[in-house]
Amino acid sequence: MNAPALTFSSDQAEAWDAVALALRQAGVDLGDSLLMPPQSDATSVMAVVGKAGSGKTMLLAALYRALKEAGVEIVSGDWEGKRRRDRRTLAILAPTNKAASVLRNQGVPATTIHRILYTPVYDPEYEKVAEWLAGQGERPVIAGLTDIALDRAFQSFQVNASIPAALASAGLRGSDFITGWKRREEPLDIGFVDESSMLDERQYADLQEIFPTLLLFGDPAQLPPVQSTGAMVFDSLPAPRKLTLSRIHRQDADNPILDLAHALADPALGFEDFERMIEEAARHDPRVVVAQRVEADLMARSPVLVWRNATRIRLIHAFRAAFGAPADALLEGEPLICDGIELPLKHRKKRLDLEARGLIKGAQVIYLGPGRKPGFSRLHVMGAEDPQVSAASIVKIEHEGDAEPFVPYAAKMGATFLHGAAVTIHKAQGSQWDTVQVFAPDIMVAARMGRVEAGQALWKRLAYVAITRAERELRWVVRPMLAKPARALGVDDLSVPAHALQLTGEEE
Repeated sequence: MNAPALTFSSDQAEAWDAVALALRQAGVDLGDSLLMPPQSDATSVMAVVGKAGSGKTMLLAALYRALKEAGVEIVSGDWEGKRRRDRRTLAILAPTNKAASVLRNQGVPATTIHRILYTPVYDPEYEKVAEWLAGQGERPVIAGLTDIALDRAFQSFQVNASIPAALASAGLRGSDFITGWKRREEPLDIGFVDESSMLDERQYADLQEIFPTLLLFGDPAQLPPVQSTGAMVFDSLPAPRKLTLSRIHRQDADNPILDLAHALADPALGFEDFERMIEEAARHDPRVVVAQRVEADLMARSPVLVWRNATRIRLIHAFRAAFGAPADALLEGEPLICDGIELPLKHRKKRLDLEARGLIKGAQVIYLGPGRKPGFSRLHVMGAEDPQVSAASIVKIEHEGDAEPFVPYAAKMGATFLHGAAVTIHKAQGSQWDTVQVFAPDIMVAARMGRVEAGQALWKRLAYVAITRAERELRWVVRPMLAKPARALGVDDLSVPAHALQLTGEEE
């Protein structure tokens, strides 16, 4: 089988051939770009694993393009046409919006796992518009939608390939055409899951129910999921089903951040030795900085990465004090982290609606101001395709020790949020930022404790995950000090796509 015309390393080419063989069993021949009936009904799970820079995303993107060229339909999660016998489907997933946005920025139409597990229920009239846009029906005549509005929707769909975006361009809101959410009833064919090291056993089981052919992409050097057994879901796969990429592809020439990350694999490397390597890299490359202070301005959009909760809480309070935040309210532009949904079981529909809008545990959110109803907040969900949301919110500002958190905003029930100016390294997995600040004193404490996790020193795993979150610049902060902000908090930097939906949920 021939790999596409890309510069593949030998291990990538071998992985391509192994995946292509599994896809042929699933009824997709990449060599001839043909769709065939599946050769087996058995579930097939494979994994492509490798450390940062080993080419996992490059391989995933190449496989996506080849499947699309072969005629496989890409399912995005915002709308799905009627199932046909001759249709073959692919969904590309990530655990969070932020992780999915990393793929979308590289031209890969990724969505969250939740948006595939649960699908929108469309108003029947507007579903006719969706079918027409997707090429599965005639141009409809809809009361209240002019020909001009339909033309706008069609033009938007040609650019964005998004049904909700197209309907929004016609002047509709999400609540106009999405009447609810339901758990997926029909399986899909092929699933690609990026950042699969973050998957827990329940998500893994859900995905296996939906996808007869499942391909996991993950980094075995990251931290295992919280409350797991310490293993990742792909660890138990036998060698023929787990493909390892070992060669490192430099994202930039001699990328110093990747060099530092891979140096941590040396069992003889100590923490002091590693810090000297960082100092040496900083002397020769501006992409690595040994910083004496945490930069408050950066914390507004790129959280400081820490190990200990006590450190996280102290930095959050220092951040709020530096910007002059009042004790009883949030400033516009303050970062938040979604900590889940607090709703009783009888409000399952509302829970699904909030989660579908990107308010899933771990989502990075920016506070835009109060909503129109008490207890509601206007929010910008980082990495979401349609980022603006207004939702019933419970915001908690934690204190050190046993003190109860301060709650500046509290609806009776809704999405819960913690402050997001600093986050634990564990919660940062799956996300990337242009510039990342790593709080080195916490890593040093972990090193002195001598803890080992999955056969490796815990401090090395923490350091590896933290520094590989940086896309361009790594700031290794060595002192527990905070630099004063150079500008006031604001929201002018949050660009919103012209097609973004103004989803306002219960406020409607």
